[in-house]
Order: sequence, then C-alpha cells, then structure tokens
Amino acid sequence: MRSIAIVLGALALASAAAGATRLDPGVSSNEVKIGGTVPLSGVAAAYASVGRGADAYFKYWNETHGGVKGRKIDYEYLDDQYDPSKTVDQTRRLIQEDHVFAVFNSLGTEQNLAVRALLNGAKVPQIFVASGGLTFGRDYKQYPYTIGFLPSYVAEGTIYGKYLRAQKKKATIAVLYQDDDYGKEMLRGLEKGLAGRGRIVAKQSYDPTASDVNSQVAALKSSKANTFLIAATPKYAIQAYIQVKKLGWKPQIVVNQVASASNVMKIVQSSVGSLANDSVSIGFVKDPTDPRFKKDKVVALYRTVLRKYQPSADPSDVYNVYAMAVAYEFVNALAHAGNPPTRDGLMRAVTHMNDKKNPFLYPGVVVHTTPQSRFPITQAQLIRWRAGHWNAFGRLVSAR
Repeated sequence: MRSIAIVLGALALASAAAGATRLDPGVSSNEVKIGGTVPLSGVAAAYASVGRGADAYFKYWNETHGGVKGRKIDYEYLDDQYDPSKTVDQTRRLIQEDHVFAVFNSLGTEQNLAVRALLNGAKVPQIFVASGGLTFGRDYKQYPYTIGFLPSYVAEGTIYGKYLRAQKKKATIAVLYQDDDYGKEMLRGLEKGLAGRGRIVAKQSYDPTASDVNSQVAALKSSKANTFLIAATPKYAIQAYIQVKKLGWKPQIVVNQVASASNVMKIVQSSVGSLANDSVSIGFVKDPTDPRFKKDKVVALYRTVLRKYQPSADPSDVYNVYAMAVAYEFVNALAHAGNPPTRDGLMRAVTHMNDKKNPFLYPGVVVHTTPQSRFPITQAQLIRWRAGHWNAFGRLVSAR
C-alpha cells in the first residue's frame, strides 16, 4: 500500500508540474513576448514611429507598473521595408523562432493580408492591425484571430465624400490612390459618401514601389478638377503636393489620414508654401502640435515618455501618439486575458472592449468592439491645415 501511495503521489506531482508549465508561447512567469513588423526602411519608412512609439510606451509601462500582473511586455518589431514578402519572412521568424504570444501592430494592408492565413492557421492573435482595410474587421468568421484598430478606409473615404457633398456642391474630383485594397477602398468610400452629388472626373493609381507619381498628377490636373483627393502614403503625398505646385494647379486638397501627420505636412508646407493651407483630413489621436493640447497632461506625458525611451524620435510625429494609443489598449486587453494570459483569452478581451478613456485619443472617441464588430475606432474629427498645424472643425463624425 505504501508503494502505491508513493506512485500516486509522484503522479500527482508530475501532473501538477505539467499543468504549471502549460503556458501559451511567449508567456513566462515574468514576461509576455509580442512582436510585429513595420517599415523601418524603404519607401514607407515614415511609419517607423508606429513601432517605436509603441515600444516607448511598453518600456514606460514596464518601468512604472512592472508590466501586467507581474509580467513585463517584451515587444520586438522587425523591419519589413513595406514589402509583403519580407513581412512573411519576418512574421515566420516571430512565431517560429521567437515564439511570440501575439503579433501586434503590424503595418500595411497588403503586408497584413500576406500573413493573416499563416497566423490564423497557427492560432496566433493578429492584434490591432495598423491598416484600415475593410477585411480586417469584416471577415472575422474566416479569420477569428485577427482584429484591426484604425477606422476602415471605406469609412474614411465616406467621411470625405459627405464633407464634399455638403461643403462643395459643385465639386469635380480627381483622385490619386495606391493601387491595392487600401487605395481602392478609399475610393469606394468616397463614392459612397458623395452619393451621386459630386463628380469624380479623373482617377489615377500608382504602384506602392513606384519612384514617383508625377505623371499621374499631371494627368489628373488635365481633368480641370477643382478638388484633389490624395489617397497615398507620405512619400507619394509629398510628391503629389509638389507636383500640383509645379503645374500651377489650385484645387481644394483632401489628404488621407495615413499621410497627414503634422511632421509630414510641415515638409509639404516648406515645399509648396500656402498651397498646403486649407487641406482637409481626419484625425482621432491627439496631435502634439495642436495648440489645443499645449497644456494637455497626456501630451506632456507623451513627450516625456518619448524623450526617455526613444530620444531620437520626432515628438511632432502624430504616428508616435497613435502607437501609444494602440499600446495602451493592448495593456488593457492583456490585463483581461487571464492569469496567466492565454491567446484565446486575449482574443476575448480585444473583442469585448468599451474604453471611453483612452487618454491619447480625441475627447469623445470611444474604443468599442464586439465579437462581430472589429473596428475598435469608428469616430473621427475633420481637421483643416492652417498656420502650420491642424485645426479641428465641426463635431466628431461617424467612421462606419
């Protein structure tokens, strides 16, 4: 009997030990390792701050709060040069070699599409995709481990269409757009918002690896449109403004949110002068260059965090603020993902968010999700460029 008891005791200890080690990949007793891809170099290197800003916030949180439930967040962001094939290679490294708990904040529509099936097949959460691609919020039945963060590009385009329909009743519109789902969905949203009351008289697409968009802008100018929508990333948006100036074209310019950071617009203004004035875009995170937030405590904290943990970063770059807003929500989600956290627990958390107090967002913007509603942000603010910074006007608008 004594030998049987010893054997049973040993089995119980072994079972307890096995249970104690059943942690999801990337989780240990004192750490949660996550990763993602951003273009640190190449044609879209302006978005490097999407990784660096989040990294700064996580380091701040680890130092001031000890992580989440005693586990510090180790965030690894790899350079994919905005090349989907490199996104695949780097993401495979993150999940197969570095064994991350989740892929977080990876940037780009085509880039995230390239790895979505891989991540969902491995049941690795693809969290807060840095893209407004409609599919990242719509196709949750097929890809249950994926969720976006930005308003959809269709929603953003719809906002511009409604604005032009109301404010410029005789708008004739020329559109420059990236030749992929991102650009095409922005165009689709514009058409939806116009609802037949404004005319799109010319459209030109560009390849995301093109050297420039000069010929496209020249073709659009020849349409004699009085309004120009730029649905492009920063490099090409800057080129578009410069070409408009060279051609002597004077349209009302609407520039999409992904190219409207104040530091980008300051480059535009230094290149084209007053042509930049009265450009319209949308925003949903606090712009550190906006005089309204000059004395804002959170913007002051943002500057302190960035200065300490990313001292070479540009504090006027609103994409750093965006990155901290996303990191803030990840911290909240991780706190509700279980102890120890699990991948399924994380997905439950990010599909049941109702945060009205993300301090990095415009007042009134709510972060809300359900298992069937996977665009956490569905509100935005129209903004107008004047006197070297963006100025909000009107009320928050729906970005659905």
